[in-house]
Amino acid sequence: YVYFENSSSNPYLVRRIEELNKTANGNVEAKVVCLFRRRDISSSLNSLADSNAREFEEESKQPGVSEQQRHQLKHRELFLSRQFESLPATHIRGKCSVTLLNETDILSQYLEKEDCFFYSLVFDPVQKTLLADQGEIRVGCKYQAEIPDRLVEGELDNRNQQKMEMKVWDPDNPLTDRQIDQFLVVARAVGTFARALDCSSSIRQPSLHMSAAAASRDITLFHAMDTLQRNGYDLAKAMSTLVPQGGPVLCRDEMEEWSASEAMLFEEALEKYGKDFNDIRQDFLPWKSLASIVQFYYMWKTTDRYIQQKRLKAAEADSKLKQVYIPTYTKPNPNQIISVGSKPGMNGAGFQKGLTCESCHTTQSAQWYAWGPPNMQCRLCASCWIYWKKYGGLKTPTQLEGAARGTTEPHSRGHLSRPEAQSLSPYTTSANRAKLLAKNRQTFLLQTTKLTRLARRMCRDLLQPRRAARRPYAPINANAIKAECSIRLPKAAKTPLKIHPLVRLPLATIVKDLVAQAPLKPKTPRGTKTPINRNQLTQNRGLGGIMVKRAYETMAGAGVPFSANGRPLASGIRSSSQPAAKRQKLNPADAPNPVVFVATKDTRALRKALTHLEMRRAARRPNLPLKVKPTLIAVRPPVPLPAPAHPASTNEPIVLED
Repeated sequence: YVYFENSSSNPYLVRRIEELNKTANGNVEAKVVCLFRRRDISSSLNSLADSNAREFEEESKQPGVSEQQRHQLKHRELFLSRQFESLPATHIRGKCSVTLLNETDILSQYLEKEDCFFYSLVFDPVQKTLLADQGEIRVGCKYQAEIPDRLVEGELDNRNQQKMEMKVWDPDNPLTDRQIDQFLVVARAVGTFARALDCSSSIRQPSLHMSAAAASRDITLFHAMDTLQRNGYDLAKAMSTLVPQGGPVLCRDEMEEWSASEAMLFEEALEKYGKDFNDIRQDFLPWKSLASIVQFYYMWKTTDRYIQQKRLKAAEADSKLKQVYIPTYTKPNPNQIISVGSKPGMNGAGFQKGLTCESCHTTQSAQWYAWGPPNMQCRLCASCWIYWKKYGGLKTPTQLEGAARGTTEPHSRGHLSRPEAQSLSPYTTSANRAKLLAKNRQTFLLQTTKLTRLARRMCRDLLQPRRAARRPYAPINANAIKAECSIRLPKAAKTPLKIHPLVRLPLATIVKDLVAQAPLKPKTPRGTKTPINRNQLTQNRGLGGIMVKRAYETMAGAGVPFSANGRPLASGIRSSSQPAAKRQKLNPADAPNPVVFVATKDTRALRKALTHLEMRRAARRPNLPLKVKPTLIAVRPPVPLPAPAHPASTNEPIVLED
């Protein structure tokens, strides 16, 4: 088990090396088995792993651990998989050990050892499932046999004998060893004769010595010994049982029942899956039972075919690489912060002074490393950075990395590209990854503590809030301010602040003031007309007023051309937007819904008070606000409108007053 590094900012990959291969260009690649961390699986599978861990602690009676130890134990848990991949050997960064979790193990011992992991579940990256490992070692009180008390001499056994074991051989039988061997020879001869009579067996074993070898297998010997046991070790009765009236008894095992093509499929499956008989049956031999496959495997190991393949594998292993020298990796990490104040973007530099480690909250370290998104300017000390790279988490549970992970719903990173997945925060949950891709700056809430609110008032001279507000990116040493606040707080408690009581007016007085400032509107009588429905305005009811949508020519006046700005066009001048011969008409269905403005009495009185010149000036400039003195209506008397001229005598538009 080794560490592989595929990214400078992400944790190491834990892999198990199956073999080392040398490529054509001379590089060394390792064929490895993938192991996954908790951060690599979804939250539903994480909750399943948590329930499995709780059951393990209850069954094995583990000693109690603190919250921090429980948090770190999640970093030591891995999930085995059947996924293989090839990685360059130059990416190896060290060795580690991974063991199968046993009931006799104490979980806290894994925290005492460096580079030590455990696993108990198997993760399927394709099906996204988490199952118990079939290679579980059954050790502990749960798997011990319950030995009953010994019966007193003369006491009857009241147990159900049908559920008990059945005796298949009695070593205190009256037969000698020579007689038993002679009976076994007779059983082999009967088996050879039975194969000669069987057509299918004569085709599979055409020669006599092949039939004799098949008759000498264990299935024939077991049948002969069972025959002796059933007949009370009477040789005469046992002989007659071997050759009944219908002919000799033929006993076959799995080695004879399987065809040559089925044996080839089994060897191919064994090369791919190893001794995982469930997968072998599911993918290669679904018509065979699991017991048949297991029996065939152990019989196949006794054949020359197995010995021949074993020799070929040994020869291939001798030709392959057995070990490779990996020098110590000494290149600087791109996330390493070289110096404070250097050019931003160069090796994680450009960080502000006074920042602490996100994991252990220390302010002193020989080396710092940038961690997380660049805009948050988080960093880790040297020891916490090594812990992050090896175990994929922080030493202490934080709200970002620890607590928030269990409450959100993560998704897999399979839908993200490699640059997008690497640009995400290491502690960002999968539920928020899609939001981060669509929106870089996420909404957040800062909830201050009581001590922080007290420090703002008590240490105003140190905090200088107005100056800090003008420089929002300048760091504030919050620890020093809180420390100073804790020193000043006992002195300030002796002289408490004077609290001025607030005199509140009664509710009746407040209501009277509101009524005086804004009088209530009278209720509308029941006999009033129904308000105009906006949707009804679009229906043409045959009314030639404002209630009907009219075409552009109807609104502008027939025979009087207008330009785009509302001014009349001179005769003989063609509009620049539309040709005179073919002018586009607006479709009433495409026109917007009309807006009805109900004028008040004051507005109507104001219209009558304005002169004809002022009305025309306001009509030419509709976007400018109309400023009228409040006393204009009361002072200026209404001016009569001039008589309109005939349309044929002037080119000016006709202004009508309603």
